[in-house]
Amino acid sequence: MSGAAPLAVTMGEPAGVGGELSLKAWSTRRPGDRPFFVLDDAARLAAIAARLGLDIPLREVDRPADAAAVFADALPVLPIRLRAAVQAGRPDPGNAPATLESIERAVELAQRGEIAGLVTNPIQKKTLQDAGFAHPGHTEYLAELAGGVDVAMMLACPALRVVPVTIHLSLADAVRTLDTEGIVRAGRITAGGLKSLFGIARPRLAVAALNPHAGEQGAMGDEERRIIVPAIEILRREGIDATGPAPADTLFHAAARTAYDAAICMYHDQALIPIKTVDFAGGVNVTLGLPFVRTSPDHGTALDIAGTGRADPTSLIAALHVADDMARRRGA
Repeated sequence: MSGAAPLAVTMGEPAGVGGELSLKAWSTRRPGDRPFFVLDDAARLAAIAARLGLDIPLREVDRPADAAAVFADALPVLPIRLRAAVQAGRPDPGNAPATLESIERAVELAQRGEIAGLVTNPIQKKTLQDAGFAHPGHTEYLAELAGGVDVAMMLACPALRVVPVTIHLSLADAVRTLDTEGIVRAGRITAGGLKSLFGIARPRLAVAALNPHAGEQGAMGDEERRIIVPAIEILRREGIDATGPAPADTLFHAAARTAYDAAICMYHDQALIPIKTVDFAGGVNVTLGLPFVRTSPDHGTALDIAGTGRADPTSLIAALHVADDMARRRGA
């Protein structure tokens, strides 16, 4: 794919495993893979490679278009300079500006059409927030950078796709803020994303219940009747194939998963526990609703193993392949 626009991979938390993942992902490249480059500090990556005994050449590039000519022989790096020394496993708020610059430049490149999509390495939200970052996470930040668009966070693997209606909230706040409008919004964005990015002509959505036994006719909560059923009815009237509310304890086993293309879940862990159980290493985070392709590994910064060489690049590699697939569909 030498003539195709490359993918951009962001730095992520410099003290986490992102650099190791990027290096290892390049080392697994295959003929025909879409080229990618990293928005990162080449000196940092070289230090990681030396420490872990990875023989991976690096080459700085001036623009995305230069990545294809470099990719077969070296990992292309569009330079982002760190402000402070990096100690593996110990995030420094002083490097927050570089982390954010990496994301912002990737978005700018996507909006200008210079890249096919962006793949984001994990960030340490608390470290960024200590430095003044005002967003709960990547998804919300990307939505703002894209102009304040409505987005949904999908976690996807070959066996399962899930979309949480509420994301980075405490469980108490998630239940308190859950409303019909939010469920409808998530359903609409999910149905649209399944069509445009996954090539599913008539998406089937399964909507999870909030309470045990789907509330058991109000004996265990009335959110199903008050909030979730009205949302499903609205989606159906709009021509979206939505079913439920389905008890979450029976929604994710193998036979149940054959009946839908994505599950709309009411809160973060209701969505992430099943997908991480089904495919912990291969799950991919996809942001639906953006005007560009964005994927990410379905895991965090793994500070406890940063610098040890034990980071598994499977999810980042999967995120690169999914981004490539989605970019092809958007291009078609």
